[in-house]
This record gives sequence, C-alpha cells and structure tokens, in this order.
Amino acid sequence: MSMQDAESRRSIPRRVVGGLQQPLPPLAAPVPPGQPAHAARRSAVRDRAGRRLYAIDGIRLLAALMVAVHHYAGTNRVDQPGNRVWDRPVSDIMPTVFRFASYGWIGVEIFFVISGFVICMSCWGRTPRQFFTSRVIRLYPAYWFAVVFTTVVLVALPGVWDRLRTRDVLLNFTMLQSGSGVMNVDGVYWTLWSELRFYLLFLVVVWSGLTYRKVVVFCCVWGAAAMLAPISKLPLLELVANPEGAWYFIAGLSLYLMHRFGQDLLLWGILAMAWLMGQRELGLRIDEVEHVSGWRGSVLIFTVFLLAMVAIALGATDRVRWKWLVTAGALTYPLYLTHYAAGTAVINRLRDTMDARLLVVSVIAAFMLLSWLVHRFVERPAARLLKRGLDTSFARLRNASG
Repeated sequence: MSMQDAESRRSIPRRVVGGLQQPLPPLAAPVPPGQPAHAARRSAVRDRAGRRLYAIDGIRLLAALMVAVHHYAGTNRVDQPGNRVWDRPVSDIMPTVFRFASYGWIGVEIFFVISGFVICMSCWGRTPRQFFTSRVIRLYPAYWFAVVFTTVVLVALPGVWDRLRTRDVLLNFTMLQSGSGVMNVDGVYWTLWSELRFYLLFLVVVWSGLTYRKVVVFCCVWGAAAMLAPISKLPLLELVANPEGAWYFIAGLSLYLMHRFGQDLLLWGILAMAWLMGQRELGLRIDEVEHVSGWRGSVLIFTVFLLAMVAIALGATDRVRWKWLVTAGALTYPLYLTHYAAGTAVINRLRDTMDARLLVVSVIAAFMLLSWLVHRFVERPAARLLKRGLDTSFARLRNASG
C-alpha cells in the first residue's frame, strides 16, 4: 500500500461502536477547516473522560446530608410515640422538617448510582491488584475509625441503642459481618455489604480488562440475574445478584459509558431499564422498610437526580470546577459512617436543651467537622501506609519463587 493510500485511509471519518472504531459514511458537505465534526466530538468525549467531575462531589455530599437529616428527623422509628431519640413523634415536634426529611433515605440509592459511575471511572486501565488496593485504602481507614468511635459513644451514652457483644464488635472490623449474620455496630453499614458484592462482581470485568463491550455485557448479565433472583428461590443467586441494589449500580455504569464513549441507544436503553426497575425497588422499600414517604415523591426525586447525572455524564457541568467541592466529596464517607447511631444518642441527651431544628443542624455540623478531621488525620495517613504495605506485599507475592 502506497503512502498516499495510507494517508487516504487515515482520513476516513470513524466512529466508536462497541469500543471499536468503524468507518462512517462520507460527509454530504465539506466541513470547516481542521478536524471533522464527529472527530471533534470524539475528542471532546475523550477529554471529558480524563477530567475530575466536581459536580459529583457536590451531589455526594448532598446525598449524605439527605440521609443524615432523614435519620435524625424523618424515619418511621423517630415518629413513634415514646421513641428513644425524641421521646415523642418528630412530626409533632417539627412537622415541616419531617415532611421533607422523610424522603432523605433516597440518598442511599443516589450513593449506589454514583458508586457505579465512580468505580468504573477509577478502574479503567487498572489491574485487579490496583483495583483491590484502591478499594482497601478508600474503605477501611474511615470505617475502622467509625467502628471504634461509635462503640465508644454508645458505651458513654447508653439508652438509645443496644450494645453488641465484644466478639461481634470485633467482627465488624472485617466489614463482612453481614455475611456472617452478625449485627452492624451502626445500622448504616448495611450499604457496605451491598457495595462489597458489587466490587467482587466488577472485579471479574477488571481482571479481563475493561472495555465498552465488556461493561455493557456485564450490565446486561447482572441485570438479568437481578430480575431472576427474587423468583428463583435460590439464596446464593439472590446473594450474588443483589436485586435490591443491582439496578442502581447498573445505572451508574451506563452513565459512565456515556461519559467516556458518548451516548447511544443501547446505553439509553440500559439506563431506562435501570430507572424502571429502580422505581419498583423504591416502592418496595417504602412498603417494607420506610413507611413514611410516598412513591410519587420518591420517584420524582430519583428521576431528577438521574437527569442531573445524565447532564454530568454528557459534559453539561464541565465548567463547574469549584475546589471546595473536592473537600465536600471527601467528607461524605466519614459523615455517612459516623452520623447515625452516635448522632441519635447525642440528640437523646440534648433534646430538651434547645430548639429541635437547631439541634439537628448543630449535630450535623459537628459531624461534618468530625468528618473533616477523620479525612485529614485518619484517612490520609492510613491510606499512605496501607498502600505502601500492600504494594510491598503484592511485589513479594509476584516475585516469590515458591
């Protein structure tokens, strides 16, 4: 093939389909000087894929605050007469706050969608070893602190939550207590069990090498398993498929593929299926767990959030680059882990000392400060030590002769 032929082939417009480049039909009219329009769009998508998405950090903090307000002033538990937190229904104490706080539990579903997006983004081009190391240093330092902190607070301020046996508290340090049928030190840890199962499943895709096609297939296979699990009556399939959370993670994965490769009908179809299955799960959670909010309002909030994530994925928020959002995102995980059991125990002791609304705001502000301290003085140093130790361990394992 001559140099002229090679140059001609390189100039043929191409598009990304299934992670592969394929020729496009000839353009009907000349394009402006420079690169073709479709190539410019492809280049813009690639550029977006490498940028930090500050807007996601902001949404993560918003979701954490929604959950915190819900736990303090919007659950069915705190709206019962004689409850251990407020002693009387919170809807009688602050009815307007309760009306809005009763929907705050949707922050958990928002976390799951963001997790699918962020995990896919952070794992692209990484090895399974790097994926494992990143998850350990991200999850465990703040979690270990939270287990100790919450246990100490519940010992110092008894009366709201029953204390676990020492052996059960110790098992909580593994983050695997749900798999052993052991109670969580703090009830919010149930989401970590769902996250861990997602990581284990996605590790298979990371091990095989992430591509557009493999992630799409993973979404479809996992979604099919999640649909079949409830009627299969197979406990192992239900455990692995995680039907309660699967479709939220799948939504996040499809959104990241839109962000990295651009939108197409298949990805919109996966996202639409995730929304349809997700709205059903929202209804089931209201009926079986929450009992305080309506289906229509819950679906509306979830839909607005998904549309915001679509806007982020397609680049509508690329100009949002406020540095404080990075700190806001860093506070989210420690805030989520520490706020519930310890915070309600504190409210129990201070409920008669100030206005209830001021007390909720003050407790949340205190836990945000604690979260910053945990991030600065626990997560950062521990992450460096863990990474160094794990890198050394994996290097030794790789070089071991027998």
